[in-house]
Amino acid sequence: MGSGDVPDMAALTRVVARQRAEMDRLQDLAATSAVLERAKGAVMAQLGCSPDAAQEELQQRAKTALRTLLEECWITLGSLAPPTGGASGPSAAGAAVRDTTLPLTDETGSAALGRLAQALVRVGTPQDLARCLLDRLAPDVGADAVMIYARLSGGGLDMVGHAGVDDTLARQWSRVPPLAGIAALDALAAGKARWLENPEEDRERYLLIGDPPQRWGSRAWLPVVTGESAEVAVGVLCRHEGAFTPGVREHLLAVARLCAGPLRTFGLRPAPAAGAAADAVQTVFDRLPVAAVLLTPVRGPAGTVEDFRIDAVAAGTSDTVGRTGRELLGLRFLECWPTATDEPLWQGCLTALAGEEPYESEPFARQEVVAGVSELSTYSARVARLGDGLVVSWVLHDPSDRQEQRLADVQRLGNLGWATWNLTTGEGNWSSQVFDILEHDPAHGPVALARLPHAALPEDEPALARAIGELVREGRPCDVPFRVAGRDGVRHLRVVAEAVTDAEGTPVEAHGFVQDVSAQRSAELALVASERAMLTQHGVLMAERTMAARLQDALLPLPKQPVRLAGLRVDIAYLPAQSGLNVGGDWFSAIELPDGDALFVVGDVAGHGMDAVASMALLRFTAKGMVITGSSLTGALVRLNALLLHSRDPHGTATMILARYSPRERRLLWAQAGHPPPLLVRAGEARYLERPHGMLLGARDTPRYEEAECRLGPGDRLVLYTDGLIERPGESIDRGLERLALAAAVPGTGGPAPLERLLGAIREPDGRDDVCVLDIRVPPDAGE
Repeated sequence: MGSGDVPDMAALTRVVARQRAEMDRLQDLAATSAVLERAKGAVMAQLGCSPDAAQEELQQRAKTALRTLLEECWITLGSLAPPTGGASGPSAAGAAVRDTTLPLTDETGSAALGRLAQALVRVGTPQDLARCLLDRLAPDVGADAVMIYARLSGGGLDMVGHAGVDDTLARQWSRVPPLAGIAALDALAAGKARWLENPEEDRERYLLIGDPPQRWGSRAWLPVVTGESAEVAVGVLCRHEGAFTPGVREHLLAVARLCAGPLRTFGLRPAPAAGAAADAVQTVFDRLPVAAVLLTPVRGPAGTVEDFRIDAVAAGTSDTVGRTGRELLGLRFLECWPTATDEPLWQGCLTALAGEEPYESEPFARQEVVAGVSELSTYSARVARLGDGLVVSWVLHDPSDRQEQRLADVQRLGNLGWATWNLTTGEGNWSSQVFDILEHDPAHGPVALARLPHAALPEDEPALARAIGELVREGRPCDVPFRVAGRDGVRHLRVVAEAVTDAEGTPVEAHGFVQDVSAQRSAELALVASERAMLTQHGVLMAERTMAARLQDALLPLPKQPVRLAGLRVDIAYLPAQSGLNVGGDWFSAIELPDGDALFVVGDVAGHGMDAVASMALLRFTAKGMVITGSSLTGALVRLNALLLHSRDPHGTATMILARYSPRERRLLWAQAGHPPPLLVRAGEARYLERPHGMLLGARDTPRYEEAECRLGPGDRLVLYTDGLIERPGESIDRGLERLALAAAVPGTGGPAPLERLLGAIREPDGRDDVCVLDIRVPPDAGE
């Protein structure tokens, strides 16, 4: 096959490209000519001039404002106002345009506006306009999204175009109710641009669009005047945060003015549905004193119902902001009742639309504006399908209906019911709750008042019959509890009634209520049983405390005067706990040994009560016996540990200090088992002796104990104590040790005895634990 038989594909492609470019040029020229002719017609109508004069006027305006002719055409079309009946001269018309113009001196901005004006000739819808604006503003001012809202007659906003915004967000913000804090509404109301340049501050004034709201760091909402007032707001959203420069602001304002022409040619508000069906329904609605609307579904791209359009409305219908009747025509259902999606009514609308069965709601409360005042009203709603749409009607419940509903609620919540009896005829009238409480079949009618006592248990019947007899004969009110045998066992009821008398004072009617108080009575009986059990337990504990206290007094006699042992003065104090019923296990010993030494012991058995007293007696007497018979201090502790491990309470533990004082050398030899260290006060300074090794008694079967030695001098003071002296709830033991050292170091200046003064300074008035203290003093005049 020769080359002449094969088409030259490259040449063919070039031809197609030239033809396509020529077609685009011709289309642009035709569209531009159409814009120019419309603008000339507008100027001719304003000035009453010829076509040539109108074109000359447009060229002069463009030259004065430093615009292209196409820009001036768009601005002229956007600035048209509806006729007012008066004539305007050339100077007035020109001033109207020039007064709203901000001159652009930046050549780049002017060129960008020229390109935008040329692009607008091919824009046919608000959605096309949004895409066109984003394409031009993205490189010029860094725009990332554009949104266009048209104001609805009800004051809300309808999104008519968007670009750079995902479909989910666009659906969420497709309709904006007339609420405060909406920047686009604010811009339209003020007729001035709103510049949002700091998300943290802006979110305090406005409800920001975006998920999250910080998605766009800066936003400009620009009102566009398409008639006498601004009816369209263009939003330019940028990801970067920060203020718009003066040049960018001037450019965006010029863009908004340029968009007025195309926007004026678009039908921005959806018109109410036309047709015989909507007209017929509206005619019916106009003649009925009801609250009702005819709804046409508004479906999304996927075919799902996103909202409903109101195509007919009754005069008695009002929305949440007080708009009534035909003011709602053409508006969206969710624009009028924004919270409906959270109510069963919305699902009822969808269900009725999908099937043939109508939907009837339960009574519900709704906030609405009546005569300028917000009121909470109760409604019932009914939804029925009509062709492809729905008829929704509301019934307002009057106060008597609401009162009856409240009465029914009170009876249900209080588990009671009302009852009346005619004492002359014997007839009665009960609420349904009384039949339920008495488990009486409503088909048999109310029980006569005189026969009501027969429903009670035999032991309660006489008291109930007596009270009812006094009510019937003397008109005396009654409030009587009684029991009945029910299906689920015995139940506790209560009848409260009073009589209504005639002119002579004779009872002729009785009314009152019957209440099921089984739950309250069960709680009362359980409380009484609990109180009895507590009193019994309290008595047992008091008896045990008394016995333990007596046993403790017998086993641990407290000397009334200071004891002198081995040349030392020993003050002893034992303070029982001020709260609780149990006796503690704190104890002491202070005796002189056969060789003239002195033995001092302080211990604390874990626990309270008889077991603690028994363990205390065992350890106290065994420790003294071991040391008297020659055991060392550590040896005695080892044996006492084994003794406690094999006592009747194998889990019992105890702490202890054993100290042996030799007067000849003034030497104190001591050992301890998990006990707080002794406090030595010398020359006005207090310090704790360093504890030798030793764990508490009863903790393990192979403990290790060590001894420590301390030399005492004239005037020294040694304090042995149990932990009740230093421990307080919520406080560390170190804080208690510090408090004891500070109090012991304070020199005495007369008054109470040193130990009494020490205890008064640091022990809480409501001491929660026993305290045992040995206050050992070396006389100041003791010889060296």
